[in-house]
Amino acid sequence: MSGSVDYTQLFSSPYSTAADGLLNVMYGGAPGSALGAANPLLALRTAQLNQTKDIAVTAKLPQVARDVAAFKTAVAAAKTPAALLKNPIVMKVLLTANGMADQIDYTALTQRALLSNTKTTGSLVSQLNTSDARWKPFVQTYDFANKGLSILQKPTTLATLASAYAEVTWRQSLDATTPGLSSALTFRAQAATVKSVDQILGDPVLRDVVTTALNIPREIAFQSITAQEKAISTRLDLTKLKNSHFVDTLTQEYLLNKASSGTTNTSQSSLEQLSARAYGLVV
Repeated sequence: MSGSVDYTQLFSSPYSTAADGLLNVMYGGAPGSALGAANPLLALRTAQLNQTKDIAVTAKLPQVARDVAAFKTAVAAAKTPAALLKNPIVMKVLLTANGMADQIDYTALTQRALLSNTKTTGSLVSQLNTSDARWKPFVQTYDFANKGLSILQKPTTLATLASAYAEVTWRQSLDATTPGLSSALTFRAQAATVKSVDQILGDPVLRDVVTTALNIPREIAFQSITAQEKAISTRLDLTKLKNSHFVDTLTQEYLLNKASSGTTNTSQSSLEQLSARAYGLVV
């Protein structure tokens, strides 16, 4: 770890807002600022300071507003979950807002998973959850199998999804200029909730941040679960994740290693996953 580095020296200069970068990304300009790419720690600090304002700006962008409006219209007119989930815009907004956008291309599988019952032993969602812990909380949030459209059609649910969709779009612009920045923000927000190594391994964002920060080779994914657990547990004291200073240091190590490697997250850049809560959206 680079605990001796005085990171505050990187936080003293002004930096253009993430919204500026987002506008460039969405409308074809050069993405973001060179300063963000060269100074990932400065970009992290700037994103934290500007988050609320930049998400509000993002929500008003034409494409984002159109997607959300189309989503709400489709939900209001829907008669059954099965029929609703056949709508591409619905799937785009629902999956993106819940941090599952990497599953958008797997339309049939995703629709079946969303309609399956988490309370049934051997259900599709239960099977998927064994390798990707995002699935069960995601499906439970809306519980289409038992509650139909009643949860999704609540005004509070629609408002939560609209906000999350705007946030994810904003976070996409961050990764466009500073690789891993969106994951860094999510990790900082969720670190204190981590209770086990398996929770880290089962979450694409947590896994990427921790293994990258600790310089654990990506090839570890091809080893047994026991070996993967050991690789993390021998390097990381989970109780320290409740210490904000330690979490900040680990996050900074992640960003620096990410910048030096010049790679994106293996699961799909994780940028759409960054609005996901540790256990799904609360609606």
